[in-house]
Amino acid sequence: MAKRSFFVTGTDTGVGKTIVSAAILEAAKAAGKRTLAMKPIASGCDQTPEGLRNEDALMLQAAMTETLPYETINPIALEPAIAPHVAAQQAGKQVTAQRIVGFCRGMQIRPADLMLIEGAGGWRVPLNDRETYAVVAGELRLPVILVVPLKLGCISHAMLTAEAVRADGLSVAGWVGNRPEEQVMNCEKDTLNYLSTHLNAPCLGVLPWLDGVDHAAKPAVLSRYMNIAPLIEN
Repeated sequence: MAKRSFFVTGTDTGVGKTIVSAAILEAAKAAGKRTLAMKPIASGCDQTPEGLRNEDALMLQAAMTETLPYETINPIALEPAIAPHVAAQQAGKQVTAQRIVGFCRGMQIRPADLMLIEGAGGWRVPLNDRETYAVVAGELRLPVILVVPLKLGCISHAMLTAEAVRADGLSVAGWVGNRPEEQVMNCEKDTLNYLSTHLNAPCLGVLPWLDGVDHAAKPAVLSRYMNIAPLIEN
């Protein structure tokens, strides 16, 4: 059974949850840990001879140490690159928190030292008219890793997300600052200092913008900027 499991969320969509998750997996692999990961629901999948495939889920599959079928890593694959609940409606599929929880628990029974479950969008992204993805993390009682894009407005977004996570009865296991573009934000050092002193959670890393690095190689390179000790040490 997975010894430690975490739910990865972000302050918004497109903030780098997957690249951060993959970097954590690579860092854990370098530390000799067995790892698992999944992205239970993914929209924006491509049609392939093997079926629908999502670029983010494939990156997780490549970064984890254990070998599993794609369908186990991404059990709900949706083609339209839109909000998951809308994509599911268009595909005629019913997505519920309980169904996703079942997929996650099936993964958790597999042996590993570290398991990551990557959400979709931000903390309150809808799954259907009644439930948000936060329900999944709550049902599983998972500590949360928060991905923060280092850009204007990120302090408020990060603080509000952490507040919502804790209001839902969960803990913030750590946060990662991710540079979403080549141009470094104004007063980045001040922003990082504020987040470090006010999020009340350890900073697991500050990831740079990588230029000229093959996409598939980025997780291994970025893993060098990660400090995953708070995730794997007792």
